[in-house]
Amino acid sequence: LFGHEKGAFTGAVARRIGKFEEANGGTLLLDEISEMDIRLQAKLLRAIQEREIDRVGGSKPVPVDIRIIATSNRILQEAVMRGEFRKDLLYRLNVMNLHIPPLRERPRDLIALAEYFVEKYATANGFTRRLSDGARARIQSAAWLGNVRELENAMHRAVILARSDEIMVEDLRTPDGRPVQPNALDATAERAVSAAEAAINGAVFKIGQTVAQVEQDLILQTLDHCLGNRTHAANILGISIRTLRNKLRAYQDAGIEVAAPGEARAAG
Repeated sequence: LFGHEKGAFTGAVARRIGKFEEANGGTLLLDEISEMDIRLQAKLLRAIQEREIDRVGGSKPVPVDIRIIATSNRILQEAVMRGEFRKDLLYRLNVMNLHIPPLRERPRDLIALAEYFVEKYATANGFTRRLSDGARARIQSAAWLGNVRELENAMHRAVILARSDEIMVEDLRTPDGRPVQPNALDATAERAVSAAEAAINGAVFKIGQTVAQVEQDLILQTLDHCLGNRTHAANILGISIRTLRNKLRAYQDAGIEVAAPGEARAAG
């Protein structure tokens, strides 16, 4: 960052200017600044505040006139609270803050970027490739916790794995070869809705039943559908796991069969 003078240390056979001096009169990008050593942060703070730097082995400060852009994939306020980032440096840097949401929250960007990477790597490998509708849907539903880098990696892999000009869902793979899966939260919600619909559609309610009887039938049939999984059944029914367990215990005390975990009641 700051450069050094000739003879400042072993191997310093000539003066070398640092990034601050190289960027003089322009812009310096400090990527992933949250990973910077806490001791170096103090030197960076002085350079930004005083607009001058000291070369290693130098005898006088060197003035610099630059604009600083700093990026981080972590929340710096939390890093400050953990003692990993200087509060005064954060205040000095944080004049204007631009928050970029994760890729999974930008579905339009997802497809545009995916198509760009497909074209880029198809051209580089001498292929013709395009995304199928199914692949597009899976790309939009995946979590992409690694953001753009993970998406690019997946598209590069898909271009190579595709067995035709069209990239299919099965061509979307993680580095260890597993299929790219939809966002776990979305998938869980979809399964819960499907299970609820199946339980309700499969329930048969008769005129003359009390509310308690209807509730009992719905709870037991939902539990059957979930193969005895109490947590899933409670989520579908919209009640707490404690409430569900209390009701099931009451049914069992009354001699009513309740599905055991991993099982469903025998059809009667």
